[in-house]
Amino acid sequence: MVASPLARSAQTSPTAAAWQSLVGAPLPSRRQEEWRFSDPAGFSQLEPRLWSGPEPWVDLVLPAGVKRLDAGAAQPQIAAVLEQAHCHEHWPVRLNAAAQGALLPLRVSAEASELVLDLDAADCGEVLAVQVLLLLEPGAQLDLTLRLRATGRSLSSVVIAASLQAGSRLNLAAVAAGHLDASVLAHLAVVQDPTSSLQLTTAAAGWGFSRLEPRIVQRGGGAATRLRALQWVHDDQLADTHSLVRFEGPDGSLDQVHKSVADGNGRSVFNGAVQVPRAAQRTDAAQLSRSLLLSDRARIDTKPELEIVADDVKCAHGATVSQLQSEELFYLRSRGIAEDQAARLLLAGYCDEVLAELPAAAAGWRPLLEQLHREASS
Repeated sequence: MVASPLARSAQTSPTAAAWQSLVGAPLPSRRQEEWRFSDPAGFSQLEPRLWSGPEPWVDLVLPAGVKRLDAGAAQPQIAAVLEQAHCHEHWPVRLNAAAQGALLPLRVSAEASELVLDLDAADCGEVLAVQVLLLLEPGAQLDLTLRLRATGRSLSSVVIAASLQAGSRLNLAAVAAGHLDASVLAHLAVVQDPTSSLQLTTAAAGWGFSRLEPRIVQRGGGAATRLRALQWVHDDQLADTHSLVRFEGPDGSLDQVHKSVADGNGRSVFNGAVQVPRAAQRTDAAQLSRSLLLSDRARIDTKPELEIVADDVKCAHGATVSQLQSEELFYLRSRGIAEDQAARLLLAGYCDEVLAELPAAAAGWRPLLEQLHREASS
C-alpha cells in the first residue's frame, strides 16, 4: 500500500527524522495495526528535546521494606521483564531506553507502607522519560501511587517494569491530569509468579494524546489480576488503551473493567487482548469495556479480544457504548433536581465506580475528579 503524500511528508519531516535518530526507529504510524486508531501527531510535532529539569525522585524517602537498587545492576532486570512481557521492541519502550531518563529501581522485601511518586512535566516543551523497576520478593506487599501532571506542551513517557514473586501483592494506581497540548505514553510490563496478585487502577483526563499499555504475563498461572481504568476525552483529545493479559499456566484469574467517557470531538480507544493458551487450563477471566458518549461528534472504538486454546476455562468479555439514560435523568428531575445537576450526578457515579478503588493517596488527590465534574457541567 502506498502512503499518501501527507503521511509521507509527516514521516520524512525534520521533526520526524529527529525522532527516528533518537529512537532508532521511525515514528509509529496509523499504517501499523497496533497504532491504526492512534495518531501520534499529538506529540510528533514536538522537537525531541530531552528533559533538562531536575531529576525526579532524587530526594525520595522510601518506606521500610523498600530498597533502592544500583542502576547498573537494574538494567538487565528491566530488560528481562520487558522481554518476558513481549514489549521490549515497542516504540515507547525504545524511546525511554534511548532517552536514558531517570531510573528508579526498587526492591520490596516485606509489607511496605504506601509509596507516592509525583511526576510533573509542566509546560517544558521537552520529553520527560522515566523508568521504574519494581522487584517484589515472595510475600512482599506494596501500594504505589503514581501522580502524573502536565500544564502545557510536553511529552511524558513512563515505563514501569514489575516482577511479582510468589505470594507478593502490588496495588498500583496511576492518576494522570494533563493539558490539551501535552501527551503521555505509559507502558506497564508485569510478570506474575503463581499466588501473586496485581491490582492496577488508572484514571486519565485532559491530555491531547494519551496511550496506556498494560501488558501482564502470569508466568506459570495461578495468579490474580484485577484491572480498573477510566479515561475521559473531549475537544480533539485522543485516549488509547492497549492492554494484554497472557496466562502461561493453569488456575489464573482476571477481572478487568475499562470505562471511557467521550465528549466534544474526543476519541476514546480500547483494545484489550486476553490470551489463554492450552497450558492455561481452569483460567477464570472476565473483561468488560463500558463507554459513554456525551456528544454526537465524539467517537468510541472498543475491541475486547479473547484468544482461547485451552478447553477447560471460564472466560467472558463484553462491550457497551451508551449515552446518559433518559429514564435515570427523568427520575432525578422528578425529585426536583435540575437537569444539568442530574447529569453531573450520573456522570459522577459512572466515574466513581473506578475512582473509588484508588488508594488513599490518589483518592485524596482530587484534581482529576474535580476536572471531570467541571467538564461534565460545561
